[in-house]
Amino acid sequence: MLLQNKTVGIIGGGPGGLTLARLLQIQNINVKLYERDADKNARVQGSPLDMHEQSGMAALRQAKLLDAFKQNFMPGADRKLIVNEQAKIFFSDHNKPEENFGHPHFRPEIDRGTLRKILLESLQPGTVVWNSHFMQMKKMGEGWQLHFKNGTSAYADVVVAADGANSKIRPYITDIKPFYTGITMLEGNVPDAALRAPRVNALIKGGKIMAFGKGKNLLLGQKGNGDLGFYASLRVPEDWGASNGLDYNDHESVLNWFKREYAGWADIWQELFVGAETPFVPRVINCMPLTQSWQALPNLTMLGDAAHVMPPFAGEGANMAMLDALELCNALTSDAYQTQQEAITAYEEQMRRRAALAAKESLENGERMHARAALANMLQLFGNH
Repeated sequence: MLLQNKTVGIIGGGPGGLTLARLLQIQNINVKLYERDADKNARVQGSPLDMHEQSGMAALRQAKLLDAFKQNFMPGADRKLIVNEQAKIFFSDHNKPEENFGHPHFRPEIDRGTLRKILLESLQPGTVVWNSHFMQMKKMGEGWQLHFKNGTSAYADVVVAADGANSKIRPYITDIKPFYTGITMLEGNVPDAALRAPRVNALIKGGKIMAFGKGKNLLLGQKGNGDLGFYASLRVPEDWGASNGLDYNDHESVLNWFKREYAGWADIWQELFVGAETPFVPRVINCMPLTQSWQALPNLTMLGDAAHVMPPFAGEGANMAMLDALELCNALTSDAYQTQQEAITAYEEQMRRRAALAAKESLENGERMHARAALANMLQLFGNH
């Protein structure tokens, strides 16, 4: 085996990095995962994740974690409503079965923190080295010496970058950078939504809402702890988040902006901006070029957003990262390749092709969702499904 008597160092403890660590340990590979969070109790932000049958779910099956997933997923959280700016419902799939595992279009949702807990608990003690904020690395022999912000260092024969869209390791592989898609999302989170946004909470019923009207949209999702995450998704200049004059720590500032920007929208939506915790967070939506390519290295590769950040409009981000982990593990533990570089080359070529298709779909969905005819576009899309 290519990795016999070698250590794999994974940088980043998101779904992709943790999945890879689990899959490699099943194959008796020596793995260390370096995570910048102080400990396992660090709060995990973001909306729940919907797992897709041929990617995220496939990785969980090979990781022998399907039963744990079934015990912890959020039944009904994948159900969606499409509404207009007045909260009038035009599409609902709330009457579909709650569980349909194995069906190609069933996308069960799980809270990010819960998925992280499942993956962490599946790893051998001491696998994750917390408080390890990667700073730089240098070639040492046939591997790499890793250096962290806390002054520690470690050696790895093979390094895998799973450190997200702002990866510090990606530049060691390629100088290709992502491009701005023209869309920025203003993110908010409403704790205890039943109390702080009761009308929206009653409408969403534990699932998702996509609201379209007057050239604007709001995207909402219920979280497992009763919180409600939402995004105001906009076509704005790339520097909008820093130049719009909003005070993200002030409810009134952001609410007044919403009233102006979303003029004519029903006042039900104002609950979100009144009830949200601060600060609100502007998130620039980037995408890697669909034709990116680089020369594979023998001891360094990447997965997930580090390799192919893409818009969130097809729900592919975490799924692609977990499928990356599955395919990278299979390549590195296969007898089909003579060298690590051959295995990494095969993995990266397949990963780039697959990710480009997912990114293209995400970009196209983003165009549909931010057009003047967004409501009609999305009704047609889901009607066809």
